Amino acid sequence: MSGSMTSDPRHATAPTAARWLVAASLLLLSACGAKQVVVQGKFPQPLMSRQPVTLGVFYPEEFRNHEFFDEAKGRNDSDWLVKTGEAQVAMWNTLLDGMFADVVFLEAAPDATTEIPDVDAILIPRVDELQYAIPTHTNIKVYEIWMRYAFDLNAPDGTAIAQWTMTAYGKTPTAFLQSDEAAVNLAAVVALRDAGAHFATLFPTVPDIADWLQSRNQTLAAGNTP
Repeated sequence: MSGSMTSDPRHATAPTAARWLVAASLLLLSACGAKQVVVQGKFPQPLMSRQPVTLGVFYPEEFRNHEFFDEAKGRNDSDWLVKTGEAQVAMWNTLLDGMFADVVFLEAAPDATTEIPDVDAILIPRVDELQYAIPTHTNIKVYEIWMRYAFDLNAPDGTAIAQWTMTAYGKTPTAFLQSDEAAVNLAAVVALRDAGAHFATLFPTVPDIADWLQSRNQTLAAGNTP
């Protein structure tokens, strides 16, 4: 069995309706004995030279609380609620801290009318789409998770520097885990680690970011402030 989920904050449901939907999902889960996973894992810091950048980071609510719900398709299937939000934040915090000279986590969404002080750029990540595959044979606990991220990198005054997307993939590396929940958790952790590795190598090669970094480095080499 497989499925997908997409999200776009620009077309988000009204907060009241969203709360009713979450409440209804949780009620259904408790009634049917659905399987739930709060993704947990360890995410090593990358071994690389840090970019000489003070990066501001804002995690939208949809990112910090990211989860996906899959309703059972048949009698032999189970409902699933998989929460990746805490693990997303943990992985990205560790990754970005290892990639940049300094990281400033923003509590509020950047306002296009107000310049954010003491940062060189602001990164805003989103999970735009998630697809998953669940094994049809219950004795084979190999799960797959695929995610597509979208990123905005803006100047402190809100001017766009770059926009790009990136995919990540995770698969349970063994079929002999004790539970389906453990297998799903491990697939999600592998996908998050894959996301971190891709981001670390991709970031300086995005054309608009490469141009921005080159301009900054030239300005710094000349003894000026970017």
